[in-house]
Amino acid sequence: MDASASPKIWNASATLRGFYDDNYTYSHNKSSSFGFQVNPSISANLALQQTDIGIRYTYGMYYYQKREDIGQNPIDHTHQADLWVDHAFNARWKANVTDSLAIGQDPKLLDGSGAVTRSGGNNLANRARVAVDTDWTPQFSTEIHYGNNLFIFSKNSYGDGVSAAALLNRIEQDGGIDFQWHFQPETMGFVGYDFTAVRYNGDAPIVASGYPYVSADRDHNSHYAYVGIQHQFTPNLKGMARGGVVDTDNYNDPVSPSTSLAPYADVNLTYTYLPGSYLQAGFTQNINSTDVAFQNGGNGGLTLYQQSSTFYADINHQFTPKLTGSVNSQYQYSSYKGGGGNGSGDNYVSVDLNLNYQIDTHLSANAGYNFGDLSSDISGRGYTRNMVYIGLGANY
Repeated sequence: MDASASPKIWNASATLRGFYDDNYTYSHNKSSSFGFQVNPSISANLALQQTDIGIRYTYGMYYYQKREDIGQNPIDHTHQADLWVDHAFNARWKANVTDSLAIGQDPKLLDGSGAVTRSGGNNLANRARVAVDTDWTPQFSTEIHYGNNLFIFSKNSYGDGVSAAALLNRIEQDGGIDFQWHFQPETMGFVGYDFTAVRYNGDAPIVASGYPYVSADRDHNSHYAYVGIQHQFTPNLKGMARGGVVDTDNYNDPVSPSTSLAPYADVNLTYTYLPGSYLQAGFTQNINSTDVAFQNGGNGGLTLYQQSSTFYADINHQFTPKLTGSVNSQYQYSSYKGGGGNGSGDNYVSVDLNLNYQIDTHLSANAGYNFGDLSSDISGRGYTRNMVYIGLGANY
């Protein structure tokens, strides 16, 4: 998403892949299928004197033979759009605006939505962010930021007659400020605060029986306080560490409103060990929304959110000028807070492998394997998924 990534103002590309997916519904009861996908994409980058502007749109069409065989609609459609603007008002004031929109069914595409299985219909996830950086002195700067995340799901049943829209439709807004000290050209320390407001707007019941909880009963406010450091160890090795606490107020729970403290962390390291080859690794600790809403039979309390610890490692290696490979891996443990699921959790592991061979300037061939495994303390929630694919890519 760098405006200087392409010498042309515009770029067009497309991929065509055949695949076998042994669990395309991401569910405990597997459904496997052969299929193919087509993903055309177009992007534009405009670099002006003080402003860089970029936009990209990708369409996805996925055909599943198994769904054709059993009389279901065999085709999924997805849409992804990205917009980014960087503007320098002067040498000391800079602004960045990004917006990312995804419409689809795959929980990976709708990352951060809280869904873990395939959701039918045109589900939407939109993430927007605005940041303003100001250099007050050579040693002191600030960043003021605002984010707005919107999730809209279809009203298809998500189990026990409760819809995905009731459980996951919401608006997340956050705003905050970082105070930054530049101790050396390679080292910056910072302290920051962020306020987050999560408002569920599905306007429907979210439990099948018991107390009649509705979507908005899981509304909450969170206060983040953190400190951190960013350091360039060598020209090809850099890292960042941020840590603090998050105080969450579940003020809208009509049965048992509560507040809670939880740790917050974000640590990452990037190492470019050869031209075109790099390693990224990190760890995050935060709270997040969930599609689970169990009621406690004792006090009537409701599952409110999850606390998640995530480790990830990505490597991209250039074997030859034409052959590159990548491995993206992740492990996440998420524990439920509140309600009947309090203290129980999910373990999720994923590994994605890809090889890409550049045939010529405009044509490439690729093959890959994706693995995902969710084991859960909640009966019937876990699944294992394997997908292999091979395809061609074109770029102009």
